[in-house]
Amino acid sequence: MGIGERLKEERERLGLNQTEFAALAGASKNTQYNYEKGERSPDANYLAAAAQQGVDVLYVVTGQRVPSPEESIAADEMETLRQIRALGAEDRGAVGRLLAAFSRK
Repeated sequence: MGIGERLKEERERLGLNQTEFAALAGASKNTQYNYEKGERSPDANYLAAAAQQGVDVLYVVTGQRVPSPEESIAADEMETLRQIRALGAEDRGAVGRLLAAFSRK
């Protein structure tokens, strides 16, 4: 699947037709059509505008979705990370050594 097909998939995920989406991203309907057919490649300004509308631009360009925060880290892990980030450098080092020791068991 190419950029154009993924762009179309994202547009449809957002529930927009080509004309509506093109207007939101600052392009013409014809340009949108050409992007989706793979006849032209979107530029950075277009992709930035699309991102403002909720398009997963990483997915459009690479085929890999941006993981949502809920998917990437559990709430208890996030709290632990917040606490570690609040520590000074020396204490963070001590926590790192402690975790390394526990993980070797």
